Amino acid sequence: LTNFGENYVQEAVEKIALLTSEMGRETLHWHFIGPLQSNKTRVVAENFNWVHSVDRLKIAQRLSEQRPIELGPLNICLQINIDNEASKSGFSANEALSAALQISKLANLRLRGLMAIPQSQPTVEKQKVAFSALHNLRNQINQSLDNSKKLDTLSMGMSNDLEAAISQGSTIVRVGTDIFGKRDVKIP
Repeated sequence: LTNFGENYVQEAVEKIALLTSEMGRETLHWHFIGPLQSNKTRVVAENFNWVHSVDRLKIAQRLSEQRPIELGPLNICLQINIDNEASKSGFSANEALSAALQISKLANLRLRGLMAIPQSQPTVEKQKVAFSALHNLRNQINQSLDNSKKLDTLSMGMSNDLEAAISQGSTIVRVGTDIFGKRDVKIP
């Protein structure tokens, strides 16, 4: 394994430090996939290769400002609230193009794609609906971006719906529960 996703900043930083000292920075790729608070952006910008959960312009701006130049651009995905759930953060589908155009201009970021965590659905066919919508949204956004900035990533699908996500074009699935089991406690 060379790509690791982490939800919790402090827990991740300890793992990154340990494994980087043993294997080197270029060997492993760290993906931050959890909610990102403004006060944690510097640590994420300095330690991760990817952020999948950019849910507002302010977070993107802070990541760009705080990314060390020697690390190169930070790969990011816009988190899309594809089902417009009040309990979830992220850009709405209607806000996504404007956000992508603004964020694609930030110097120390490379906007790679979109990420979503749709509502849980009981069947694969119903799961495909939201994933198809995210795939179509990426294609719509790409029509407005320069060729060098086209989005190539769809971060969608987790342990309970990865088959539906893959069938709709997912390029990154986030599989934790099926590998490690369900977490009992939330780490701050």
